[in-house]
Amino acid sequence: MKVHILDDWFDTLRGLPCFAKLAEHDVTVWTDHEPDPAQLAARVSDADALVLFRERTKITAELIGMLPKLKLISQRSVYPHIDVDACSANGTLVCSNMHSDTPSYAAAEMTLALILASYRQIPQQTASLKAGGWQMGVGRTLRGRTLGLYGYGRIAKAVAGYARAIGMRVQWWASDDGRARAKADGETVADTREAFFSTSDIVSLHVRLKPATRGSITAEDLAQMRPRSLLVNTSRSGLIPLGVLEAEIDRGRIHAAVDVFESEPLKDRAHPLLTHPNVIATPHVGYVTEDEFDLQFNDIFDQINAFAAGAPIHMINPQVRG
Repeated sequence: MKVHILDDWFDTLRGLPCFAKLAEHDVTVWTDHEPDPAQLAARVSDADALVLFRERTKITAELIGMLPKLKLISQRSVYPHIDVDACSANGTLVCSNMHSDTPSYAAAEMTLALILASYRQIPQQTASLKAGGWQMGVGRTLRGRTLGLYGYGRIAKAVAGYARAIGMRVQWWASDDGRARAKADGETVADTREAFFSTSDIVSLHVRLKPATRGSITAEDLAQMRPRSLLVNTSRSGLIPLGVLEAEIDRGRIHAAVDVFESEPLKDRAHPLLTHPNVIATPHVGYVTEDEFDLQFNDIFDQINAFAAGAPIHMINPQVRG
């Protein structure tokens, strides 16, 4: 099969063990991002299969309509960036493993890193030192603080383990089912949503972005947070309505550490989440480690080989198969 891999910006995959799984295929790796659908379609016009790096490229009806030969899109996890109906109409199968048993330890570690960086002012202290200064402020200790984890999933559970290891208290809020599972596991669940936001020193978001969760973290939720508390988002920007976090940050009450944005790559250097002193921002690198890529693309390449063998797995639109 002719396989095109999109958006491997640092040409990482060819150096990982998982890449050997594509040995029987004709593989092209694109190491830049092409945002124009017509230009992208011209690049991959001969593709039997496209491999996606998460949401780096949107698969729109316009793009799919220019790729009549495309048989397969292989990726991992959620797919809000893919027009599945358009893929089905084009006869293109979408395969995505939605049920990995292994959490993204990379994302969990990134969450802890952002919390530590914010509380200890690591970016600001580093910038001060490199500019010829010395200490620029006084940080805070995490031990004894309360970490509020929003969403009772695998990544959040990994974060909880890290937090407890450094002496933090952990409490939870989630869907009705998530809260029930947390209670059954003996975890501390806040009495109410309002209590969760108002009694957590740090709130970290760990839910998938889907229609039911889009915009679920409201201005009212953020207003409940205590002064100088920290909001961490390594999940998806769309969990918070556009402008709501920016407005709350502008009030000067809370701090934020974010790894995700409403538009990526973020080009607006004047964006308030980049310029406000109470915000630490990173360019969606929560899952960007060699180890995590090898884990994820093992699944993605397995999907390609299964399709090539006539027995596709992890099908999102199986009706394409007839």
